[in-house]
Amino acid sequence: METEEIVNRVANSGLISFDLEAYFHPGERVVYDLKDNLFQGLILREKDFREFLKSHDWSQYQGKNVAITCTEDAIVPTWAFMLLALHLEPYANTIVYGDLSALEDKLYYDAIAKVNIEDFRDKRVVVKGCSKHPVPISAYAEISRLLKPVVQSLMFGEPCSTVPLYKKPKNAVK
Repeated sequence: METEEIVNRVANSGLISFDLEAYFHPGERVVYDLKDNLFQGLILREKDFREFLKSHDWSQYQGKNVAITCTEDAIVPTWAFMLLALHLEPYANTIVYGDLSALEDKLYYDAIAKVNIEDFRDKRVVVKGCSKHPVPISAYAEISRLLKPVVQSLMFGEPCSTVPLYKKPKNAVK
């Protein structure tokens, strides 16, 4: 009895898998909420705030990724967020204005910006869909935008089950 050879068609397909999860930043994410600096939860007093900035232990943010926000419905001057960023800058890995979602978007955006897109020129690329860490949709949109001008085709999913997204027209100039 002759056995039939098993052929791995996925391995032979020439597809390149792009795993956004590989760009996940492992650093701790924290939120700095300016509500804790408001007087009676309503206003930010400049003198008190500046005193706080001088005396606060900023080293606790060493290497962390920080989202700065104010969750109270208060009028906070723009310069207050600027001062916070200036005090966090020597310690924090990344600083954004917004929530943890905005922070995750920024971390992925920065990581994707370092990808050498030319490595994917004229390739058939599958952007992997499953991951252990949540990957923001913004990262999928950004990598699609960057890859489209160089790839032969772009797909989403797993190499064994893909959703076609883009295919370079046959008459496209290389």
